[in-house]
Amino acid sequence: MKRTAQLYLIIVSIVGLGIFFILHLGSQLPSPVSKLATESVAVTGPHLTDVGDSSFLALVESNLRQNSNNPLSRLFLQLFIIIGASGVVGWIFTRYGQPAVIGEMVAGVLLGPSLFGLLAPNVFHFVFATSSLDALGLFSQIGVCLFLFAVGMELDISEVRHKAQTAVVVSHSSIVIPYFLGVTLALFLYSHLAQPGASFIAFALFMGISMSITAFPVLVRILQDRGMFKTSLGSTATACAAVDDVTAWSMLAFVVAIARATSVGGAAFNLVLVLVFISLMFFVIKPKLPSWIGRPALERPDPSKGVLAIVVGVVLVSALTTELIGIHALFGAFLAGIVMPTAGGFRDKLVVRVENLSAVLLLPVFFAFTGLRTQIGLLNSAEDWFICLIIIAVATAGKLGGSALAARLTGMNWSESLQLGALMNTRGLMELIALNIGYEMGILSQHIFTMLVIMALVTTIMTGPLVTGFGKKRWIATA
Repeated sequence: MKRTAQLYLIIVSIVGLGIFFILHLGSQLPSPVSKLATESVAVTGPHLTDVGDSSFLALVESNLRQNSNNPLSRLFLQLFIIIGASGVVGWIFTRYGQPAVIGEMVAGVLLGPSLFGLLAPNVFHFVFATSSLDALGLFSQIGVCLFLFAVGMELDISEVRHKAQTAVVVSHSSIVIPYFLGVTLALFLYSHLAQPGASFIAFALFMGISMSITAFPVLVRILQDRGMFKTSLGSTATACAAVDDVTAWSMLAFVVAIARATSVGGAAFNLVLVLVFISLMFFVIKPKLPSWIGRPALERPDPSKGVLAIVVGVVLVSALTTELIGIHALFGAFLAGIVMPTAGGFRDKLVVRVENLSAVLLLPVFFAFTGLRTQIGLLNSAEDWFICLIIIAVATAGKLGGSALAARLTGMNWSESLQLGALMNTRGLMELIALNIGYEMGILSQHIFTMLVIMALVTTIMTGPLVTGFGKKRWIATA
């Protein structure tokens, strides 16, 4: 041991002296001269600082300031703040019987100019500098794509078959009725709240979509938290939300294709491409994918790296294809989840891996990015808040009322019908995704975007209390 230590010291000392000697010789060499006349003779590195007249503390402060402006340092700081705030607010909401994801949505708004930017504007502009938002936006889009991939895998088609009659009637009623109300509402809001340059058709179609979406993942979590997932009402709500999800996202894909087209012919061509791609995914990729992966690989308790590479490849190609078609990468990721094999519990194994990453790291980034676009301070008049309340009332009446009425007509009692309507009125994350698409396409102004975000939060938060309230009123069942 002693001999090894001596040998170690000798080697380190000799090499250290050699490096010191070479550095000393090198410092006496003449400075390099550029061979190109257009280049500057002297180049100053970003971390070189004249320390002749500076104190040690000033030097440390200068280095920290320079390093904190590095894009990677800024991104890590943003992620730390976003994940920390989402965890704290999410925990607070769970203490009051709400799903953590609702708290994370609220945390995203609080991190934006509505609160953080209002209380500490200098710190806010440093953390969320405009120059850093492009990277944060791309990061959030990756998170949403992974989330929708997981949502697609969680859709249980067999559950829909068992409740086909109720699911189709209720889900489609909960889409067409609020959609009609949203399009009607657009007549009164277009001139004042649409983004300048947006057509009425695009604005009206997006208003309809914003009223008719149900957040399938949030609804499932509410049912699980309340022990209702395996009940008759829970299975009906799950089936209705699954049909609603597929229908609403298909409609949104067509709306985006129409809105992005520059002519009627272009819109028709985009719609044809969408139909061709959906057919390809369902009738070619879905049947072939199990054989490409292999039965032994599907039944393994831990998917291999090769299998995960195939899955990631399918998601990326599908997302890229829909982005190239012009309907957004999110739809491709969603379809990739739907076509994943179910044999051997393969989907369940993938969902655990994808959801853990997206729920903890990536989705809070999307909520924060949405919060940066939400400025509650823009609603600075009684008229603005009155319009916001009207939007919430119309959205609730259309979704909850339409679902409950349809459920009652299919034979359910009033108590369960109203509970089902309250569950279908859950918008949550899916609504925020649709709103961000409309905002990025220049259809929704920041004013109406903020109002619709508030509507999404309010209708989602009210779900739990309404389900509880309607469940307690057993006397309704005899009506």
